[in-house]
This record gives sequence, C-alpha cells and structure tokens, in this order.
Amino acid sequence: MMTPPVHPKTPRVAVACGCTLGEEVVWDVRDGSLLWVDIENPAVWRHWPATNETVRLPLDEKIGFALLTRDPDRVVAGFKSGVAALRLSDGSRTPLVRPDDYPEGNRLNSGQVGPDGCLYFGSMDDAEEAETGRFHRWDGTRLETFGSAAAVTNGPVVSPDGRRLYTIDTANGVVRVHDLDEGRIGEGRPVLRFEDGWGKPDGLTLDAEDHLWICHYGAGRITRFAPDGQVAYVVPMPTPFVTKCAFGGDDFSTLYVTTCLRGRDPTIDPMAGHLYRIETDFRGVAPNLLDLSDT
Repeated sequence: MMTPPVHPKTPRVAVACGCTLGEEVVWDVRDGSLLWVDIENPAVWRHWPATNETVRLPLDEKIGFALLTRDPDRVVAGFKSGVAALRLSDGSRTPLVRPDDYPEGNRLNSGQVGPDGCLYFGSMDDAEEAETGRFHRWDGTRLETFGSAAAVTNGPVVSPDGRRLYTIDTANGVVRVHDLDEGRIGEGRPVLRFEDGWGKPDGLTLDAEDHLWICHYGAGRITRFAPDGQVAYVVPMPTPFVTKCAFGGDDFSTLYVTTCLRGRDPTIDPMAGHLYRIETDFRGVAPNLLDLSDT
C-alpha cells in the first residue's frame, strides 16, 4: 500500500480561544467571518480574519452547533433542549423543534444545512455511554429520524450534489454513507472503519472533489479519504483532540479546525482548545443557508 502524502506545513493558530470543547466551525459567507461553538463552556465564537476581530457570545446551555440562516443576525442552533433560532446580537432564542423520544440525558451535537434546504443534525448521550443518539432531518415542518442508534453521533453531512449523506458512529469508529433519492434517505452502508491507533472519527466535511475530511479525536490528525474510504492525504495537528474542520476563505482553500481542551493540562498541551488554520491546495464548498423567514 502506498504511503499517502502528508501536509508539509505546520497548522497555525487562528484564534487562541482555549475552548473546553470547540466544535462545528463554519465559514460565514454572509460577512467573511468564522463561527464555531464551545459545547462545554457554552458559547458561540465569531472571528473576522480580515480585521482580526473576535467576539464570544456566552450562553446558559450546552450548544452543539450554530449554522447559517439567510438572516445575518440569526443562526440555527442545537441546544441540549432542542433546536432554536439564536440571535447573535443579544443571545435571545426562539425554540423550533425537539426530537421525539428524546432522553433527559441527551443533547444535540453536530449539524449541517443540506443543499435541499433541510437541517440535518444528530442527538447523543451527553455522558457518551448509552446508545440513545440518533440522526434527524427537519424540513421546517416535519422532523424525521433515521440511521442507527449511537452513543456519540457526528455528521450528518450531505454531499454537494445532494445524492449522498454521511453519518458517523464515533464510539464504534464507523463512517456510513446513505443514498438520497428524491428526498428518501437510504440505509447506511459502512464506507470506512477507523483502525487501532487512529483515535475516534469526529467532525467531518467534504471538499469539491467529494473527498471526506475527518478529524481524528485522540490521534492528532485530519485525514482526507477518497469516496471509497481509501486514505488520500494526512494533515498532522499539534494537539491530539481534533474535533471539526471546514473550508473557508475567499476561495475556500483554507481549512479551519477546532480542538478540545477538555481533560488536557494546558501547561503540558498548550495547543489544545484553539482554532487553527491550514492553507491547502484543495477547495471546499460554500455552506448552505437555512431559510427561517416563516419563524
């Protein structure tokens, strides 16, 4: 087996935010900023690379994701209590939807707005033990649950052409692909399994060539996988707990990465918890916007 190419440059700290559990970074095409969340020290972070300005919006509840809407002041956010519309200017929020059969110990985790305009997101056991998490799709009216139960869910992420959907069972190290056919979600098929020494598969994104970029939680790297699951490229990271990556910048060639400080001693691992930037020769795709005009 050929050794995959390794990224030749050291990732740089974009924002020294020291997040307890940084997650769900997204490039905001509305104003050229970055958004990401800290799940366990609850907050939405925003950073404008052009001006180097950074702001933090503290929250009173765990938040799993903050995704873009057509309103520059509102994001759709996944809280422990359910999905809500969150105003970035003042932190006010409007409840939108909550999964059925939602155990008290669960919270919402990762999410994405698909090219079909629907919200795709996961729920999980906050203690990361019981397989009470599921995947969900919300079209603004109807909430649908799909896929296998899992203790820790990541994704779901829809391919740019809207034909495939990827989900991750993090605890069991399995990445699955689901066919999307006229809105119907097919059964998940394993596309790859993490090997011993790879850590756990965490956040993922897709590039313009339909390759998967998956963060290795506990193993300090990001891997670019071909659609058939073969390793195509490796990006070493300077801290082991890598949580989520997304492309941004004017041409979507900069990879931004969140990391985790939880359980780390900052005097031993001073690189943990920060947001990183990596200049690449690859291109991502612009995130989709959710229409909340009726809410």
